[in-house]
Amino acid sequence: MDDGGLSLDDIPEPAPVVGDLVALEPLQVAHAAGLAVVLDDARLHTFIGGTPATEAELVERFGRQVTGWSPDRSERWLNWVVRQQTDGRLVGTVQSTVTSIHGRLVAEVAWVIGTAYQGRGYARDAAAAMVGWLRLHGVSGLVAHVHPDHHASQGIARGLGLTRTGTWHDGEERWER
Repeated sequence: MDDGGLSLDDIPEPAPVVGDLVALEPLQVAHAAGLAVVLDDARLHTFIGGTPATEAELVERFGRQVTGWSPDRSERWLNWVVRQQTDGRLVGTVQSTVTSIHGRLVAEVAWVIGTAYQGRGYARDAAAAMVGWLRLHGVSGLVAHVHPDHHASQGIARGLGLTRTGTWHDGEERWER
């Protein structure tokens, strides 16, 4: 889709999105308690570094994220929780930071699925559902940063039509479309 000169102000608030396996629900601060449990696994940080966030840390982080904007309004923040379609159980998150680059809307996308739910296609489905929503709202460029040893995330990036750029930042390779 040609963005036709859309601005960040043209992107609406995140809305529910349904994939084949998952449903995306706009992030709320109230999700912190459930996600603190789902994401409480040091193995999730093997490739991204850091440690699992506490519920209090997630409350603080989500409080910033749900505003939908960076403080200077140069970035549009779109965040969803990922739920299994079958029973509505929280399994992770997807997020997008959209910027306007030379009049083109570009989204930097990321996905995190709890260790207990990995290997079931949830990340692939959630990322594809999010990207579909972004494209409907004028986003024409995609970027993801993927650790060189994280083969599952590389597969998701490929599935989204992203390709390696050979550009590195903080130990991760930039993929883009």
